[in-house]
Amino acid sequence: MARKKKKVKQIEAIIGIIVLAILTLGAFQSGEIQNYFLKSKKVVNPITAEESQNVVLEGEDILQIHFFDVGQADSILLISDGKTMLIDAGNNEDGDLIVSNIKDLGITKLDYVVGTHPHEDHIGGLDDVISNFKIGTIYMPKVQTNTKTFEDVIDAISNKNLQVTTPKQNDKFIVGKVECEIMLVGEQTKEVEENLNLSSIVIRATYKEQSYLFMADAEEQNEVTRTWEQTNVLKVGHHGSDTSTSTTFLNQVLPQIAIISVGKDNSYNHPNQTTLNKLSKLGTLIYRTDEKGNILIESDGIQNKVSFY
Repeated sequence: MARKKKKVKQIEAIIGIIVLAILTLGAFQSGEIQNYFLKSKKVVNPITAEESQNVVLEGEDILQIHFFDVGQADSILLISDGKTMLIDAGNNEDGDLIVSNIKDLGITKLDYVVGTHPHEDHIGGLDDVISNFKIGTIYMPKVQTNTKTFEDVIDAISNKNLQVTTPKQNDKFIVGKVECEIMLVGEQTKEVEENLNLSSIVIRATYKEQSYLFMADAEEQNEVTRTWEQTNVLKVGHHGSDTSTSTTFLNQVLPQIAIISVGKDNSYNHPNQTTLNKLSKLGTLIYRTDEKGNILIESDGIQNKVSFY
């Protein structure tokens, strides 16, 4: 009789384990456990605002990344070992300012110019930039519009007998001592034509131990198409809009520092408070051009130093 009871208890235990496994699988599929793990993640090697601004860099090979304050627009200049890459050039009225900013840094040639997608707040000043500097490779997505802004850029390219290169996902290139990879690039489809943000060229740059992810205006719909590596500095997508920077994406990237290029008191309510909350919950330091002006990140490949001007 004792043996029979023992056997019944064993069977009950096995059934209990099976039921628990089924419930666990159901919870994971429903997102409950998955969300628990997502919410539990924190920034890798968090730093304070004071630490980010008081870093002492070592060596002569210092990477510079300038996030120009161009209001509700984007313009980023990367400089490494005398080589340069410009990512976007603000609105039409920002052309002269960006040209002046670049010249003030003693630069006469841009080795790479990236127009991430054909919105005016990203390619507006590109015609001025192309007209005023020696230009190497021009990257733009294979997406065209009939706007005057887009036509002005194409005319500037044609006037200097240059050509547009459309990169492919996972293409790699070098800027000085920085390794760059194309993470995403949109193609001309009906959906993209209706939402040009989806055509954004997204670039990840790596310098020794440090990494930088430039999301342009890529949205959550772009983010879910691939997995993402942990990255130290994130240029937040679409000016901090709630259509970008999903929780799933952030918990893969886990940025120490987030840069948001955004206009003061803009009519789009950018950056959205939901996005700011998600970044803050992770422990990410947030710097905004509407609050800080031009933002400069310098790195020796080991640490990042943040300053403003």
